[in-house]
Amino acid sequence: MKILKIKNLNLKIHEKEILKNISFEIKEGSICGLLGINGAGKSTFIKMMYREEKATKGRIRVGKYDLMKIKDRQIPFLRRYVGVVFQDFKLLQHKTVYENVAYAMEVIEKSPREIKRRVDEVLELVNLKHRMNNFPNELSGGEQQRVAIARAIVNTPGILIADEPTGNLDPDTSMEIMDILERINEQGTTIVMATHNSQIVNEKKHRVLAIESGQIVRDQEQGEY
Repeated sequence: MKILKIKNLNLKIHEKEILKNISFEIKEGSICGLLGINGAGKSTFIKMMYREEKATKGRIRVGKYDLMKIKDRQIPFLRRYVGVVFQDFKLLQHKTVYENVAYAMEVIEKSPREIKRRVDEVLELVNLKHRMNNFPNELSGGEQQRVAIARAIVNTPGILIADEPTGNLDPDTSMEIMDILERINEQGTTIVMATHNSQIVNEKKHRVLAIESGQIVRDQEQGEY
């Protein structure tokens, strides 16, 4: 089954063509790297996947959601289905690790019992249970990124989008983050990761889609940078 279907997708912003005639599909349960230099269109494309940006024309479907026809009231439900991890973490500084992750469930009114069970589960997955009572400013960059990942998956999304998740991290920490993303993938979550980290791409050998000047210039299984 295809979790992401894109056909003849175009995006213009202020009359400037950002993405041009993009078509591809991603299988449910796979990992796909989105490659390209800064300014190639990776982050803009990722924003379209959770409807921060809307394509000018073409088709884009994420799971059951047709993003060209989706109503505004459906967008919060789309964003539960699509987990997003940002390069700059976007953690709530006044909340502990546990509270940052729990907050994503509180806003959709899950029960306290369910929140505790699931938050404990994801903190175990990202190796952070021992840091649950710390605040973000007490954590390393790699630990903050793991909190961000835990928060993004706590509501069990069908697809996890990671926008340059290792961009601010050293090589060893970057590989740890990638190992965690692979563990999440093994539990059934599809991963789409925008990156220009050649070491990760070359070592892990997942599918790669290369974007250049707003166009897909390469689509390769077990690809390299």
